[in-house]
Formats: sequence, structure tokens, C-alpha cells
Amino acid sequence: MGVHPLATPPHQQGNPAFAYPPYGAEAPPEQRPVPITKKVLVITHNPLLPSQNQQTVRQFFKWNSPSKLALAYIEAVRWASYGYANYRIVEHQIVDSFPVKRDGFRYDERSYLAAWRTRSFHDPDGVDYDKLVDEFRIVQRVDSGEIDEVWLFGHPYGGYYESIMGGPGAFWCNAPALTSTAHASKRFVIMGFSFERGVGEMLEDLGHRAESILSKVYEGVPDEYNLWQQFIRYDKTHPGAAECGNVHFAPNSQRDYDWGNPRSVLSRCDNWYHFPHLSGQPRRVDCREWGNGDIRLHHLWWFRHMPHITGETYGIANNWWRYFIDPNTV
Repeated sequence: MGVHPLATPPHQQGNPAFAYPPYGAEAPPEQRPVPITKKVLVITHNPLLPSQNQQTVRQFFKWNSPSKLALAYIEAVRWASYGYANYRIVEHQIVDSFPVKRDGFRYDERSYLAAWRTRSFHDPDGVDYDKLVDEFRIVQRVDSGEIDEVWLFGHPYGGYYESIMGGPGAFWCNAPALTSTAHASKRFVIMGFSFERGVGEMLEDLGHRAESILSKVYEGVPDEYNLWQQFIRYDKTHPGAAECGNVHFAPNSQRDYDWGNPRSVLSRCDNWYHFPHLSGQPRRVDCREWGNGDIRLHHLWWFRHMPHITGETYGIANNWWRYFIDPNTV
């Protein structure tokens, strides 16, 4: 198969819930960047449904535990980044009401259950981020160093962006910049997760965050030096010259989310395990490389190919994780 061996972390061996595939290989100690830890405020909107025996919306629909999702995501990101990116939850606030939309609308029990039955949800769907920022004192907590970013967990149609950036000089991060927070002392990202979904979808949110931020890092770089644009090549756009693809397109994908395509194509994806040495020959790959259509496995495969060592190439760090984990380094 051509993949590179990596032992499963000892505390995960024999535990299929935390099984990781053999993607990538650890760099020599002298090439490993110093790991970083980022502090997270988690906010979960989990409204009560009084007519349903006081169950929360998550209990009523039997959706996933945000706490368990967060811990599994933290471990997945740590592993995908070769131990570089570490998150620590400093507080988890649980709100037993629905968030306010940007036009002032707020679901109640009756209106949300009716919307769910008819699949007719309020428009605009987007949450009022300015209200969230004020309510939870996000800028003040970022300024004090108490937190570095925020994770929102909520029900379907909660109105969260997958990610949005705030702070001075904030830019597109899979959503328009949160300009009302420009007075903050540094940039920060607010992630939006659904507890209806799983860790694979959370990694997809991080993947789009990475795409946005790395596109900014390489903005204006000529094609011959633009390693990000080279990394995301896939066969449909570059026939016979695929590399690693992007979050939605594996090297052989024909359409969005086509991670289970068995078609064999030539790809130079292996070269990225040996960055910055990218001169290796291509080989034929198919969906068996990245989990036969499994969203979590594809995204882990994709992240593990990203440059993650010390040094610079063309003036840009050989550790791409530093940029999208900490947007203040861009």
C-alpha cells in the first residue's frame, strides 16, 4: 500500500474507539517543533424540553456527548499533528436555552420541534456572534490570556459557522471576519460543532480552517513557489499529477466528499512525508489509502501529510500547523 509505519499510541492499543491508521512517520528529534498547548472555552447550547420529561434536546434526540466529542477531537488533533498541537479545555459552560439568531429570533421548544418535524428551519440561520462574544466575555478572556479559542457545540441548525476568526487583522476563516472584535489584543478562532455529528465532521471543520489560513499564508506567492497549491492538487484538476487533494477531494475524487472512490490514479502524496524533499516518483493510489470513504480516516490521512518539521522553505515555516492552530503567526 505504500503507507509508512507508525505505532499506535500505547494507551490506544486494543481500543477500536481510538484506533489510528499507520499514516506518516515521526521526524527525527532534531526536526520536531516544540509542541504548543492552546486553552479552550467550550460553550454548549443544549436546551431543555419541558414537555419531554425535562430532557435536553440532546437527550431527546439521542445525540452525542459534547464532552466525549471534545476529548476525542483533542486526541485526534494531537495525533494528526505528530504531537505538536495540544488543546486544553479550561472551562465548559452549558446553556439550557437556544442561541439567538442574528435577526433576533430565538427558537423555543415548540418552534424547534415543529421545525424539526417539517424540516423547515428559520432563515436566516446564522447565530448572533456579537451577542455570544459579549455574553461570554470572549474578548476579555482572550486579552487576559485565559483562553486562546472557543468551541461551540450545539444542535442542528444552531447557526454556527464551522469556524470564524476575530481579533485585529482577522481574515476569512471559512466565514467572514468577526470585525466587531478588532479591538482584541490578538486573533482568535471560534469553532462551531454539532453534537449530532462525530469527530470526522469536527476534523472537517478544522480542515476548512486550515485551507483558509494556509491560503492566506501563501497569498501572492508565485505558482512555482506555492507549495500549498501544490499540496492540494487532485487528479480531476491536475490529471496524472495529483498530490494530497483537499478536504473535500481526495487525490482520485470526482466530486465533493468522494472519499470512497476506488479509482486508481497517480499521486505524489508520499513525497509530503519527506518534506521538504518532494522529488520522489508518483505511485498509484485509491481510497484504500485513506479509509475507504470514512470521513475521519480521510481527514487524518490528509492532515498527517502536512509539513510538520522545523525550518523554513521560501520564507514560510516547514510546520504548517503553527499557522492554522495559532492565526497570530500568519
